[in-house]
Amino acid sequence: MSSEDPIRYKANVAAILRNARGRILVCERLGVDGAWQFPQGGIDDGETPEQALVREVWEEIGVSARDFKIIEKRGPYRYLYGNGRIKRGWHGKEQSYFLCDYTGLDAEIHVDTEHPEFQAFRWIAPVDFRLSWLPEMKRAVYRAVLADFFRIKI
Repeated sequence: MSSEDPIRYKANVAAILRNARGRILVCERLGVDGAWQFPQGGIDDGETPEQALVREVWEEIGVSARDFKIIEKRGPYRYLYGNGRIKRGWHGKEQSYFLCDYTGLDAEIHVDTEHPEFQAFRWIAPVDFRLSWLPEMKRAVYRAVLADFFRIKI
């Protein structure tokens, strides 16, 4: 990539589901023990970020739109894949994060979806999130997101 080439970011959404106890949902990546993150995914052509959020939450953890309510949206947050890596023509992701109140039951959360991306989920206090769970490229975004939504420094 020359200095004249534009950096291309794939539009993406991420869901921070919060339960009635104020805990947030994190999911462990399939096949990567100890790699916890929020459900996230790309925005398809013709989709709004909100439509992508509903679709991604359903595809990744089996939660339907009736079981959560969008409270706040923030972003964009950006990260690069690193080392000049390009994935499907993109250099990184530009994400909108959504804080959502989850009103469903834990039994309604399923990581064993048709195309699984996660192997487990759990609820944590926002202050208990650990940057060490993430690849280096995502850490600055999560640091900013947790500061912006919960006023905590990790």
